[in-house]
Amino acid sequence: MLHLSQSHAGRVGCPGDIKRLRLGGGKLRSRRSGTSIACLIAVASALFVANARANLWGYLDEQGVAHFATEKLDERYQLFFKGETNADAAARAKAEAPPAGGDFSRSRMYQYVTRHPNVAKFSPLIERDAKLNGLDPALVKAVIAVESAFEPAAVSPKGALGLMQLTPDTGARYGVVADKERSAEQKLLDPAINLSIGTRYLRDLLSLFANDLGLALAAYNAGEQTVQHYKQSIPPFPETQEYVKLVRQFYALYRPPPVVPPAPARIMIPRRHRMPE
Repeated sequence: MLHLSQSHAGRVGCPGDIKRLRLGGGKLRSRRSGTSIACLIAVASALFVANARANLWGYLDEQGVAHFATEKLDERYQLFFKGETNADAAARAKAEAPPAGGDFSRSRMYQYVTRHPNVAKFSPLIERDAKLNGLDPALVKAVIAVESAFEPAAVSPKGALGLMQLTPDTGARYGVVADKERSAEQKLLDPAINLSIGTRYLRDLLSLFANDLGLALAAYNAGEQTVQHYKQSIPPFPETQEYVKLVRQFYALYRPPPVVPPAPARIMIPRRHRMPE
């Protein structure tokens, strides 16, 4: 059995904590500029239910910082993705109907999270590393969206780095250590290294938790030992529960809709009669 140590210790929020934060370690700053970047994700109070509907709401503030939540926290938040269960998606695809609630593809927030230049820029690396580790590229994109909002220079107050917000301890477990040319932190800020290690770590978490996506995501946020401590369940921390819910919703956003094969056609040919002579 695969054994992983707790790499994200100290990243867990507790009940009653602040209601607005960048999940996975608080407000991000850029090592290039030292300014606030990426997402400040609003934490809602609803608990996660694996197949429940959950929507994505958001807005861009005056500084261009994106704020996300799974419910409308105030009048600034606009709905830009309507969640649905797998059964909903399959039924919609079969009926060739648009998502319930309207088409959000033209909304500012939808375009922000799907057409940001870094999404296209890093897609080849994401596709490569996801394939190498047997992961859905859409899942990797969802983790990146919540962790760093596709900012490769993101650094959290807890020292998590890069696109997939990896700590030096996590990097060391996968062989990323300092050398004469670069520190471990500098290496983890390299998108190619960060994505390679991050996808391997996510794959190992899925293996550890028997491919239970909810538990693997909870462990990515709170640490695998924390999930094990709570008897293989998502810890009762609002941040971790909201993190799992948000990643799942971004996963649904980035994932192509299900393809439902067309129903077999039946053609009725009327019985032929002899033409009168």
